[in-house]
Amino acid sequence: MKNTPTDTGRTVVVIGGGFSGLATAGLLAVSGHRVTLLEKQEELGGRAGRLRRAGFSFDTGPSWYLMPAVIEHWFELMGTSTQNELDLVDLPIGYRTWFQSDYTPLDMPSGAGAREAFESLQPGAGAALEKYLEKAAESHHLALEHFLYADLSDPASVLDPRLLPLLPRLAPLLAGSLESFVAKRFSDPRLRQILGYPAVFLGSSPKRTPALYQLMSHLDLTQGVKYPMGGFAQLVDAMASLCKDAGVQVITGAEATGIEVSGTGANARARGVRWIQEGTQRHLEAQTVVGAADLHHLETGLLPPEYRSSSAASWKRRDPGPSAVLLCLGIAGRLPGLSHHNLLFTADWDDNFGRIHRGEDLAEETSLYVCMPSATDPSVAPADHENLFILVPSPALPAWGTGGPDGTGSAQVEAVADAALDQLAAWVGIEDLRERIVVRQSFGPGDFAQNVNAWQGGALGLAHTLGQSAFFRPSNHSSKVHGLHYAGSSVRPGIGIPMCLISAEIIAKKINGITGKGPIDPGRPAWAAAAPRTASAREARP
Repeated sequence: MKNTPTDTGRTVVVIGGGFSGLATAGLLAVSGHRVTLLEKQEELGGRAGRLRRAGFSFDTGPSWYLMPAVIEHWFELMGTSTQNELDLVDLPIGYRTWFQSDYTPLDMPSGAGAREAFESLQPGAGAALEKYLEKAAESHHLALEHFLYADLSDPASVLDPRLLPLLPRLAPLLAGSLESFVAKRFSDPRLRQILGYPAVFLGSSPKRTPALYQLMSHLDLTQGVKYPMGGFAQLVDAMASLCKDAGVQVITGAEATGIEVSGTGANARARGVRWIQEGTQRHLEAQTVVGAADLHHLETGLLPPEYRSSSAASWKRRDPGPSAVLLCLGIAGRLPGLSHHNLLFTADWDDNFGRIHRGEDLAEETSLYVCMPSATDPSVAPADHENLFILVPSPALPAWGTGGPDGTGSAQVEAVADAALDQLAAWVGIEDLRERIVVRQSFGPGDFAQNVNAWQGGALGLAHTLGQSAFFRPSNHSSKVHGLHYAGSSVRPGIGIPMCLISAEIIAKKINGITGKGPIDPGRPAWAAAAPRTASAREARP
């Protein structure tokens, strides 16, 4: 059942069809606005890419389903639920870990199992973990209540008197590093790595990430880890379906070439978007424009200099976060030594992260993330085969080049991919791994730059350093142009699917005149009127 935008709603153009673009378009459409979404690639998803080859289906972007309540909330605002739209399963093991020179794997389940795993490496660490996770839960609550859904561009949010009593607790979490916070509580270096690794998925390192992000451990070690059957492409498809049902006009293969602005100074206002499709220049007028793509590209590629919120000098001071070399592998036969999520940690993290931050070549062995969704989902690989996705955090250097099928990528990308493949085989004990490869596809920093206009080929978005978190992260609203807003991993609140969905909600609150720090109440009139979805919506999708 399609929702009909009201005659009084705004005309909106959203640039970018990734998670933040879809989330923004859906929320604005369901609250009565007329929305067109432009996506330059032929398929929606942005960084959440997909690859289909020889019966394998690979996610080439996000693969870790965390903060399920945030994702559920977006679906609720769209008049449905994840239960209706997705087939979510709980992973019995959150992830499996390996440590350099000690190739005995350690499983990390959630709840009591996590305490037992910690205790096995350091006597007393189980009880210490309970206290740590209590603080992580507090940090998670503080972030949700005061920061994540708040429009920190509003002085009322920054000067909220309710924050004053919390300053003694907040100050060390915002000013101290995750590395030092963990080190004060655990002496075993392996446990420090387990609690510090979330910084990598925030585009940073434990030494450069605020201690507040200990909240990430609450998510996987307390709440557990879920997986959408069919892969994260299913999440993209479900969101796209809801957007279209809400009245969003989705146009793929449409590359935005300029944001049109009228007026100068305080009177500057967004008026529309220029775009090109199949070689033809086109134009859309709009009262509101939402840039849900890489912020650097939006500001330096689509806006004239006088309308840019950030100066060239400010961009030189910013940290793009790491890029990555990705390797998608179809493997003949089973790999029982691997779990769904797997983390391989090198002993010298300072050297590992330093090389990435300084833009140097990686060591022969480096920290890896390996996802094997076929351990959970038989639909992503042919029978008696495995689907592997290897992510190697790498410097943000597009000059490293792009990947390609069957080893045809740039020399630098394929060398990193080969080293990761050999490291995985040695650490996990799969001597014939290379011989069992039936599908191979690599991606490099150049692919992120080309495919999603990522600044310096960054894989995730601006790093979550102290100077690029919370109040200090770029705003969701242009400081120079009325009616121009920004969503996605380059702006507040940050990196990851849940953060992208929250950035969309910050914009929806602003455009709909909703004040308050927390999430939108689904009972508000604009959302209560959304046409509810039936329980069969998921089954009806192809």
